[in-house]
Amino acid sequence: MSLNPPFTKESAKAKVKKAQDLWNTQDPKKISGAYTPASIWRNRDMFFTGTAAIEEFLTKKWEREKNYRLRKELFAFTDNKIAVQFWYEYQDAHDGMKWKRCYGLEDWVRYAKEYRAVLRQMSGNDAEIRNSERWFKGNVDVNTVLIGEKYW
Repeated sequence: MSLNPPFTKESAKAKVKKAQDLWNTQDPKKISGAYTPASIWRNRDMFFTGTAAIEEFLTKKWEREKNYRLRKELFAFTDNKIAVQFWYEYQDAHDGMKWKRCYGLEDWVRYAKEYRAVLRQMSGNDAEIRNSERWFKGNVDVNTVLIGEKYW
């Protein structure tokens, strides 16, 4: 199965899980390699372009976000676009190491010729949580945690 456009439901899901695993490495250089050198990013209220800027952003992100654990799920897709719902937990090094969870959505545009994303847009909201409210404790497989099911 090709993880490149045009996407099928199976290849889009696999691409999302591959991205999840890549982000959980917290390696800015590896992650930036999944984007074109001229890739455009919007992360909340920040806008920047290029892999050097991506690496710089992610380095600063993980200076603040300690013990980061992420889960991504496919939300929707078309031939060359994927929308992702995600949740991640971290301890905020700039806020007394309080636990926080980010809830958000992101979308990616990929070109078949490049095999890498040319656009990433992310919207997310952080909520402070107690240690007892954490989903991704210890060595839990983030893919096995029930998220949202208790609400419907």
